[in-house]
Amino acid sequence: MPTVSVERSALFAHLGRTYTDEEFDELCFEFGVELDEITSEKEEATKSATVKLSKDQLASLSEEVIYKIDVPANRYDLLCIEGISRSLRVFLGDIDAPNFTILPASDEASSTMTVIQSSTSTVRPFVVCAILRDVTFDEARYQSFIELQDQLHRNLCRLRTLVAIGTHDLDSVKGPFTYDARAPADIKFVPLTHTDEGREFDGASLMECYETDAACKHLKPYVPIIKNSPLYPVVLDSEETVMSLPPIINGSKSRITLDTKNVFIECTATDLTKANIVLDTVVAMFSEYAANPFSVEPVTVNYVNESQEVVNSYVSPQMFTRKETAT
Repeated sequence: MPTVSVERSALFAHLGRTYTDEEFDELCFEFGVELDEITSEKEEATKSATVKLSKDQLASLSEEVIYKIDVPANRYDLLCIEGISRSLRVFLGDIDAPNFTILPASDEASSTMTVIQSSTSTVRPFVVCAILRDVTFDEARYQSFIELQDQLHRNLCRLRTLVAIGTHDLDSVKGPFTYDARAPADIKFVPLTHTDEGREFDGASLMECYETDAACKHLKPYVPIIKNSPLYPVVLDSEETVMSLPPIINGSKSRITLDTKNVFIECTATDLTKANIVLDTVVAMFSEYAANPFSVEPVTVNYVNESQEVVNSYVSPQMFTRKETAT
């Protein structure tokens, strides 16, 4: 059962209500989740048996109350503060469930992804994409955006083995886009982890770095997924800019910042069904911050053979809805 940590004050701001801890615990029970723990950053550090901090370091930690909420394993929409607060507001009758709108693509080039089937089929065969337009980020929204991806990677994506999410500043790259698989030595780019120093790697040297560099230890568990493959999956723009090396890392050039307005989302996968669920979840959670809330632009994904003939095509995201009656 996944656990989601949210700041109490931020959650109540999203809800437009305040509760005592006991009242919120009761609300969670009625809704079907569990308020597992009430803590703070400072309290967590104080209790830790492995992290030893000085008095000055402890004094710098926040005492902001944090709720740790256990959510059902199949409720991927509850893995971030946006999903929890929206679902609770619907449950309380404060709002209706949103209607999601798939808008016409505003730019044909940016809304096209070509998949080189002969190469990608050997390592990671599927990709689905979407575009969020005119999004407004602030620090809290940005952090939640990153944390949702981390939660999905840990849970539904099975530590990126089934699905890996890449999110990009659309205005920093140029469509149409290509999903290919290439020899590690032929993939050269500055990864997100080395943005500040601008250091370029090829695919093989990057895997070596992530296996040995303590500063990148959080990526080490994902290296074995593709390390021994003769071809590595890669997402590129029309100018051959490497946007991502899934399921490992995004490129520096297309990184998301607080100034990002248009977001290109790609999910590469070994399981197409789960890829669509992951993409729909990310879109459902963060399209609320678009200028036209709960709207998304689609991307056409074309699979081509060695003769560059389209052999399969679909449009994503799906954003299917259904009505259920509980008795």
